[in-house]
Amino acid sequence: MFKPALMAAAIASLFASPAHAVSDAEWAAMKDEIRQMKAAYEARIADLESRVKSAEASAQSAEGEAAQATAASAPLAAASGMNPEVSLILQGRYHNAKGDGHITGFLPAGHAHGSGKGFSLDHTELALGAGIDPYFRGYANFAIADGEVETEEAWVQTTALGHGFTVKGGRFLSGIGYANEFHPHAWDFANQNLAYAAMLGEHYGQDGLQVKWVAPTPMFLEFGAEIGQGADWSDRNRLGSQALFAHIGDDLGDSHSWRAGLSYLSVRADGREGHWDDDNDAEAETFFSGKSRYWIADLVWKWAPDGNPKYRNFKFQAEYVRRSERGELECEDNSGDGGACAGGIAGDYRARQSGWYAQGVYQFHPQWRVGYRYDSLNIGSVNFGPEFSGVLSRPDFTPRRHSLMVDYNPSEFSRLRLQLAQDRAEQGLTDNQVTVQYIHSLGAHGAHKF
Repeated sequence: MFKPALMAAAIASLFASPAHAVSDAEWAAMKDEIRQMKAAYEARIADLESRVKSAEASAQSAEGEAAQATAASAPLAAASGMNPEVSLILQGRYHNAKGDGHITGFLPAGHAHGSGKGFSLDHTELALGAGIDPYFRGYANFAIADGEVETEEAWVQTTALGHGFTVKGGRFLSGIGYANEFHPHAWDFANQNLAYAAMLGEHYGQDGLQVKWVAPTPMFLEFGAEIGQGADWSDRNRLGSQALFAHIGDDLGDSHSWRAGLSYLSVRADGREGHWDDDNDAEAETFFSGKSRYWIADLVWKWAPDGNPKYRNFKFQAEYVRRSERGELECEDNSGDGGACAGGIAGDYRARQSGWYAQGVYQFHPQWRVGYRYDSLNIGSVNFGPEFSGVLSRPDFTPRRHSLMVDYNPSEFSRLRLQLAQDRAEQGLTDNQVTVQYIHSLGAHGAHKF
């Protein structure tokens, strides 16, 4: 085989002895040696490239098989091992207030947990969740209060549709707005904002189907649609609720992030129970049957130094809710209590009402936070049919509330909170409230939403 050292020596000798004459035979031999060397090295390079490609293909195949095996076996192992995620939220409080939580000028909607005055076991939650198989995940949340158990959520959700799509079915908290999907233990204040409390009944839950799509874009872009029975409000043999929502968000540098959204909800109610102070200042029990439409705009902005919220962070949150209702209202006989609904009355009812809130929460120490929230409602236009003349009237009043809270968090599983509020949601009453609350989480508990 050709030796590079010998070739170099031969060339050096030629240049070192310029007088030496090189024959045609020697030149031919040298050219032949060079051709052999080139062919040998090209063959070796081709062989090495072939080996590298073969090794890369084998590695990719092995990684793909491992990923498929992991995806297929992990949920099955969890399911067959009967080892779901289980968490228990213990939440209690002491609440000092004058009023009973009544909001003047608004027919209630949905449900509210409510725990009254004094000491109470506020809202205990038991949650279970697990991967069912490679294609579905299940979750259930049960609210426990005063010997009663309520199913707040119980759903299954797809995990393998791909392309940013997920489908959820069962009972779930609707994706409308921002605060609606949070359970009480995740609230930044001891009670829900007035706009939700007056028009959504704390939060709105669906019995039905939800489809979400997250767009494959650098900026967060989410669209969702829901159809359902209209949990707590409708008892018909047809769809009673439809919802649409869109959310967009992004980061601004390393320290800021935001999310904004628009939502629409249409609900058909059948005999939705409510209360109204009639023209004799007596409480009248009402039942509304008709259609309610909601429009919600929400905005959230968060700040944390260099994106690390552990030591300091701030969150600003605001929402505007508008409700339009049209249907029939019934007023039960309350003449025995001096009320104006003698013998029971039924007639037309139309209303356009709105409300908003804005709040800020600042964590100035890993274990301490302070927050302020302002709530305001607009009774708007409320029109009763002629049957209610002299019985039910629109009050000239603007419900509002100021809330200030401070909470201490010994760990991520415990929270102790003190809240002071001046509540003017009930006409004729300025309610200076004091609430002391504890929240403790036991067991596995996933991270909350943005």
